[in-house]
Amino acid sequence: MAAMRILFVCHGNICRSPMAEFVMKDLLAKAGRNDVSVESAALHTDEIGSDTHYGTRRELTRHGVPFAPRRAWLLSASRASGYDLIIGMDRANMADLRRLLGPAGMAKCRKLLDFADIDRDVADPWYTDDFESTYADVVTGCEALLRHLPPSPFSASSPSRVRSAR
Repeated sequence: MAAMRILFVCHGNICRSPMAEFVMKDLLAKAGRNDVSVESAALHTDEIGSDTHYGTRRELTRHGVPFAPRRAWLLSASRASGYDLIIGMDRANMADLRRLLGPAGMAKCRKLLDFADIDRDVADPWYTDDFESTYADVVTGCEALLRHLPPSPFSASSPSRVRSAR
């Protein structure tokens, strides 16, 4: 079981949030972190059931980031309670999360680029068709997020995992 559960969200869950999901999974795998689970969801119903946008798949392939077929799904308040950290891509996502979760639920919500101390939104390639810039923002945010994660409770330096030198 994962020690931490992260959920990325965006408007339709076909461009930015699945891109962040797969980039973060790749970064975690490369860092040897199997204690964090990552998923993504939609905040609107426009694309429910759709797979990841072809532009996102193309960009992930170009950078060697593995991905799998998936279906966009709509976040609900009850499902949100199962996550430790919910990450939006822009101000509109954060407003949607406030409406869905209320002020108390916002304690576990952040905007992706906030982790990198960048005060702007991840542009939506649905409107810009600029998946390359979106990918650069997502990587920047996910790398910063990885640095912000607490150490793995399952790491070799954890007291329960340290072997005797005898």
